[in-house]
Amino acid sequence: MKRAASAARRRWPRGFTLIEVLVALGIVAIALAAGTQASSALVRNLQRSSDAMLAQLCAENAMTRARLSRQMPAIGDAAATCVQANAEFRLTISTTPTLNPNFRRVDVQVRDAQESPILRLSTVVGRY
Repeated sequence: MKRAASAARRRWPRGFTLIEVLVALGIVAIALAAGTQASSALVRNLQRSSDAMLAQLCAENAMTRARLSRQMPAIGDAAATCVQANAEFRLTISTTPTLNPNFRRVDVQVRDAQESPILRLSTVVGRY
């Protein structure tokens, strides 16, 4: 009778084996790594869209300044800086002639602090 009771205990082990625990830990580690990558991608996307919106504000301000000026913008390149929401952007304003001498094309290139391009906008400015 004692043999039957001890044999029954051996057939039903309690707890998990080391292999099962390691497999479970591996699955949890993979899930956590995937979650970390997804959240960092979301943060990068949010930063990129925020930079694009602020850069557009800077470019539109530069183009509005050129349109509202009482003089035609001078042909050539000019550099400027713009601060929006405590972020500094570098502007390159290029003015080129058009076939009609009463109009000039103004291109505004916006770069971030690391000099990587964010946005480029163009407009045509006419003589008043």
